[in-house]
Parts: sequence; structure tokens; C-alpha cells
Amino acid sequence: MEDTTTDFGNVAGAADVAARAADLAEQLPEGLEPLAAVAYNYRWSWLPGGEDVFREINPHRWELSGGNPVRFLSDLWPSTRAHADRDVELKERVRELAARVASELGTPPGTRHEGRGPVAYLCAEYGVHASLPIYSGGLGVLAGDTLKEASDRGLPLVAVGLLYRRGYHRQRLDLSGRQLEYWVVNDPKSLPMARVSVDGAPLKLSVDIFGRPTWFQLWRVDVGRVPLLLIDSEVPENDQVQRWYTSRLYEGERSLRLAQYALLGIGGVRALRALGVEPGLFHLNEGHPALAALEVAAGEVEQGLSAEEALARVRERFVFTTHTPVAAGNETYARDELLAAVPELPGRLGLDEESFLDLFRTAPGDGDQAPGMSQLAIRVSRARNAVSELHGRVARRMWQPLFPGLEEDDVPIGHVTNGAHLPTFLSRPFRDLFDRHLAEGWDRRAGDPATWEPVLSIPDAELWDARCRARERLISYVRRKSEHDRLQRGEEIEYVRGAATTLDAGVLTLGFARRLALYKRVHLLARDPERATRIFAGDPPVQLVVAGKAHPRDEDGKNALRDVFALKRGSAELAKRIVVLEDYDLAVGRELVAGCDVWVNLPRRPLEASGTSGMKATFNGALQLSVLDGWWAEAYDGSNGWAIPADEGGDSEAVDEHDAQAFYDLLEREVVPLFHARGQDGVPHGWCELVKRALVTCGPRFTTARMLDDYLERVWGVGAPLAAGGRAG
Repeated sequence: MEDTTTDFGNVAGAADVAARAADLAEQLPEGLEPLAAVAYNYRWSWLPGGEDVFREINPHRWELSGGNPVRFLSDLWPSTRAHADRDVELKERVRELAARVASELGTPPGTRHEGRGPVAYLCAEYGVHASLPIYSGGLGVLAGDTLKEASDRGLPLVAVGLLYRRGYHRQRLDLSGRQLEYWVVNDPKSLPMARVSVDGAPLKLSVDIFGRPTWFQLWRVDVGRVPLLLIDSEVPENDQVQRWYTSRLYEGERSLRLAQYALLGIGGVRALRALGVEPGLFHLNEGHPALAALEVAAGEVEQGLSAEEALARVRERFVFTTHTPVAAGNETYARDELLAAVPELPGRLGLDEESFLDLFRTAPGDGDQAPGMSQLAIRVSRARNAVSELHGRVARRMWQPLFPGLEEDDVPIGHVTNGAHLPTFLSRPFRDLFDRHLAEGWDRRAGDPATWEPVLSIPDAELWDARCRARERLISYVRRKSEHDRLQRGEEIEYVRGAATTLDAGVLTLGFARRLALYKRVHLLARDPERATRIFAGDPPVQLVVAGKAHPRDEDGKNALRDVFALKRGSAELAKRIVVLEDYDLAVGRELVAGCDVWVNLPRRPLEASGTSGMKATFNGALQLSVLDGWWAEAYDGSNGWAIPADEGGDSEAVDEHDAQAFYDLLEREVVPLFHARGQDGVPHGWCELVKRALVTCGPRFTTARMLDDYLERVWGVGAPLAAGGRAG
């Protein structure tokens, strides 16, 4: 196979990105010109101090831009530009930031995969930054973190996704706490991306979907040294419905989702092929892009192979990560739905309709079974992994029927526990603390347990000072955002102004923020209103910050959020101690994981595949109060946080009652007393020891540094492939 490891990042649209950066530079005064190139690569977003340089130019307009550097620099007032150009110190910081970014980007990708093409990473969503709203939750943020870690390592990787012109929904809450949704159109011209062109003309390709060609163009987003290619069907050649295919993430209409999967899978392979990128490996991150494997196989059939031979060759190049531990979450379709969506594909593979559909069925030959993308992804991949140890057990049990004759423990689905990208989510107080006490270059060795051992020697007073400063920053943010949220809800002015005194920077602060599917059980926070009132409005008090979105069609998730909102509105004291923030996104999430003392997670076990928000909070000195599910089931050791030993079976109401009371018990009897057990110096030494244990035990195990090591050695094939073989029936 041709080696493309040294230049693949420059193949697809790099010149187009450079041209857009040059156009922006022409609009800027000389002192700010270097920021144009910085703005067109998200590497600035995880460089320490990178965001501060933009913010310093004009803090208010930076907030108005949503942290989008292209929009920010394009919209600066002439007076602001002139003022910035006179600021000698600012211009020096601009030059330093531009030099740091350029130095890193000037280093070519590594050669770990020398002799093979790059890894092609396909995913339906990417949470790279809040200013690129093409994500909804954990799957997207995990994908974005993976690209950043690959960039940090210089790994040869190219990512493919969809450009959702309206992204995921935005959220407002009415006066009763009910979620209201709306969508905002994202104009690519004001985003850090460029349309990919070939020979001076925009590249356009097509996929036959529902019996007619759907055309698409490509946009390139630079995530450090990793190019992210986004497919966009908003082109004149398409009708209005076809243009809508890439409009919104996780559309409720089934046919639209199938169209998106065809564009992502089939279109993604065609895009790479057109750009001359020959991947050595395809990584399917969830089942959405699984049609990519059949597009590659169809190309092999066109070269003269039989369908069986082509699929066997495909299995050598595909791996699959499953994130969904619920059978119902792995969507299936009626046979006619799927055949209508990709009508050309069976013939191109040389298969009749039933043989084609068997690739998507759990039991081939059973015409009563509905076809699904996850089944296809498992069947066409040589390695498959879940995203935590517990999820691996669940996945083997769930997908055992795909491997007739194998015992559940022998089902070839392993696990690579997720990690979080440390540089993205580490707060300034804790970065400063670690820079003082850990060895130089510690952040480049974050996956090594030895890197974190000096944490145990950090003086409690210093650790506590960092924790207090992080909490103070969060409380300041919550007050500002609460005031804004209340104004938009139309609250009474007196209540709006009360946001300035909402929460106390010295009070134990709990955080709960995530996508609000019902199994996340945010409603357990308010299950016993009387007891919750006693805890949160007691002496000493406890305060809680909640944020999250439910899918527009998820009424249960919306009602669960209303339960928490109703609890805070039912008491004047609770209104001061419980805050529900609107429009949860990456920016809100980063603030919460950076500042909370305790991170609360209450999923119904074993439905949390992994979870990563708690990992991010741990990096910032927070302690976990969580059900033993997902990552926490393997992280908890009895000395690094608190665990609710949840029951997987039984009546759901009884389980909810048990887990809610266990949560309240731990909070009242252990968490609150330990937080307030202060020494003569005012420092809670027992609490600090617990934080240190959490950092030492979780820091090296739950970063993307360790995660990518596992993928490289156990899944991608640098070492022995994880759970290779075991061909699905």
C-alpha cells in the first residue's frame, strides 16, 4: 500500500485554508495579522493562554462571537483594531502565540504507521470547540478529543464528518423549566474552515440516495495537525430536501438519518478517494458511518473480486467502536427503508437484496429481523471495542447472537476505556499548580503514572488554594450566565438581579452536566424534595449547578429537567443554592468541570457506556459522587471518591428510590462533613488527601494519552489487534 504518512495533511484543502487566512490577514492591522493564520486552526484552543490573547483584544466582543476567532477578528471595530495595534505588549503576545502554533504545525506527522496510509476516522459528530457546533454530547466530544490527541502525537490521521448547517438544537427554558428548542444557521464563511477545491474549482461529488444523485461539497477544518473533512449537501445541484440532509444533527425523521449515514459512509470514502488519500485503516466511531465499508468493498468488486473476497479484504482495514449499551439505541430499519436509501449498493456488491440485507442482520437468513448499522459495523470489522471494561461485558452479552457457537466471554469485543483531553479541560489554577510541582514537560507524559506521583507531595494549603480559586471562577461565571438566562426567560427584574448573589464562592459546590437522556437520571437530585431541601438549604449549606439538554423528541428527559427546576423554584432558600444553566454546550461544560468540588453522576447501571465529564472534573481537583457505572466502575478504589453501588436489575422505581437515598446519605454523612473538617489553618486536610488520591489514581488512566496508546497498540494494529478474528455469522 502506498505510504501517504508524510503529506496527507496537505492534500485536502490545505491551500484553501491558507487562502482564507490570507484574506483575513489583509483586513487586520499589522500587529494583529499573525492571528489570521492562528484563527484558522483550532490548535490555539488548547494552548495555555491561547484564548486569552483573543480575549484581551476585546473581552465583550470575544464573548459575543461565541469564541469563534474568525468571526471575532472579522467583526472588530476600527477603533478596537487601532487600539490593539498600539498595544506593544499585546502585539508581542500575538507574535508569541502565532510562533508557538506555527512551530507545532511545522512538524510533520509521525511515522508510527510508516508503510501504510493514515487512519481515516469517521464519526457523525465532532466536539472540537463550542464555536464549531456540529456535536450534541459525549460521542462528539470524545471524537474531538481524539483528533486533538492525535495532533499532539503527530499521528497520521484524517477525520470525516458532516457539516450540519443548523447543528444541534439550542436550548431555552420557560418560566416552568420546560425546554424550548431553536436552531441557528451556521455560515461556513464565518467559521474557521475552507471549502476544498481541486484545480481551482470547488470539489463536488455525489451519492445515489433514494434513487437520485445527491451532490455534496467538502469543507476542511484544521484541528492542529489533523484535517477534519466535513460533507455538506447545501449545493445548488440538490433540491430542497437533499440540501436539508446535512442541516441538523440527529434528525427525528428516519429517512433523513439514513440519508446522513449514506453521505457520511459512502460519501466519506468517495471524498478520500477523490483527494488521493488511501487510508491504511478505517475507524468507525459508532455505527453511523458503517456504509463506508460497503463502499470500499464495492470498489474491490469493481476490480474483479467477488463480494465475499471483497468483504474479507475490507475486514483487514476496518475497526469499530461501539458506544451504545442499549439494544434500542442501536437503530434498525425496515428492509424497504434501507433498500430505498441505497438502491445501487447491492448491485455494485454483486449481491441480491436478501444477501445484502443479511450483512445488517443479527441472524443472516432471518427475513423477519430488521437490519441495523451496528450489526453491519461489527460484521465488517476485524476488531471491535466497547468504551469501558463494564461496557465491554455488556456489549459481549448484547451482541453474542452475532457470533453463533461462541460463549459470551469469547465474543470478540474488547474494550478501550475512554479518556479526556487534558490540555483542553485543565483549568488555569490547576495547570499552574502542576507546573510548579510536577516535572518539566509533565503534560506530554500524562499517561505515565510516574508523572502524577509528585501530586502526593503537594502541600495541602496549595492544593486547597487552587481548588478555591477554581471554584471562585466558576461562581463568577454562573452569576453572569444566570443573569443572562433569567433575562431571556422574562423573569422579574428583582429575581434577575438576584443572580448576582446566587451561590457562594466558599460553599461546597456540586456539578451535574450532561446530555439529558432519562437513564442519566437527573431527576434523582429532586426525588425527595424534603430531604433535598434539608441538605441544600441546611447549615452548612450545599450548592448545585445543573446543565443539560434533552433531545427535542425526548419528553422524559425534558420532564426530568423540569423536576430539578421545580425544586429550586419551590423555596427561596433553594433558589439561592440550586442553579440550572441553559443551553449546555462545550463552553458551559468546561466551566463546570473546572470549578465544581464534587461531580455527580447518577446513571442507571449499566447504561452509561463510559462517560468522560467526571474525568475532566477530576483533572481539576473535583471528587466523584457517582453510581458505579462506566469509567467510575473501574476507577473507584475506595479511597479516591464516593460510589453508589447500584443494582442493575429489579423494578426501576425501587432502584431509583434506592440510588437517590444512597446519594443523599453519602452527601449528608460523608461528603459535607469531610469538606468542613478544617484544620487550624482553615484547610480540609482529609478532603485534600482524597483529591490527591483521585489525581494520582485517575490522572494517568483517563486521559486521551492513555486511550490513544491503547488504540495504537491494541486496535489500530501497531501491536496485537484487540479482539481480532471471531468473524460474525
